[in-house]
Amino acid sequence: MTRVLDYAPAFTVTIHDNGVAELVLGPAGQMPAADAKGHADLATIWPVLARDAQVRVILVRSIGKGFSAGGDMALVREMLDSESARLRVMREVREIVQGMIDCDLPIISAINGPAVGAGAAIALLADISIAGHKAKIIDGHTKIGVAAGDHAAVIWPLLCGMAKAKYYLMTCEPLSGQEAERIGLVSLSVPDEELASTAERIATQLISGSRQAIGFTKRSLNHWLRAAWPAFEHSAALEVLCFGSPDAREGIAAIQEKRAPRFSS
Repeated sequence: MTRVLDYAPAFTVTIHDNGVAELVLGPAGQMPAADAKGHADLATIWPVLARDAQVRVILVRSIGKGFSAGGDMALVREMLDSESARLRVMREVREIVQGMIDCDLPIISAINGPAVGAGAAIALLADISIAGHKAKIIDGHTKIGVAAGDHAAVIWPLLCGMAKAKYYLMTCEPLSGQEAERIGLVSLSVPDEELASTAERIATQLISGSRQAIGFTKRSLNHWLRAAWPAFEHSAALEVLCFGSPDAREGIAAIQEKRAPRFSS
């Protein structure tokens, strides 16, 4: 029986009879961005799906203009103004990253258009990441005057190497889906019109495999990420620290005013 878990407007989860749980970012026709509630829900959904006996594979996709812009501007402004908000979001970021790492179910991401900030985190922490050729992956943190936290320190060096990780995390240069595949940041890049069918084909392939063998393989491989956990904890704390700085206020103001930032530091 198909079931729907409604976390609108940030996302919905449809659990299909075949065992695929589709986590669909939205809303349709807009650039998905999580408000405070949506960000909190993204922190709790992974163990919910991991415990669901019907779910065999999680497929994350978007019905918006892009994959996800991360947190919305209201959430960012709250972090600028409130220490308690910064600490809450840091806890949620930790739960998102740990939830995806500790979930023994395979997670597939189908990356269409821009994937920025927390959107890039979910896209790249997936076990199999599939990017459309026209995808645009941007970490974006340093552009707004905060340290690259979220997922970056724990996963980018393992995926694409330290030299490429430093270059893209420090400069915030965007990566197309094809370039992301070339440097090893994503598993596959396919023409945009083939993105949905490719993700569905791989999900079907995983469903037909041994749940235990695939889950244990993921659990074992993810010890590489657990070994890097101190780097993640440190980066997340430094990101939150930066949100209380003048540079972060200037970075956000520059984005809103569509100008180059003038960082005081």
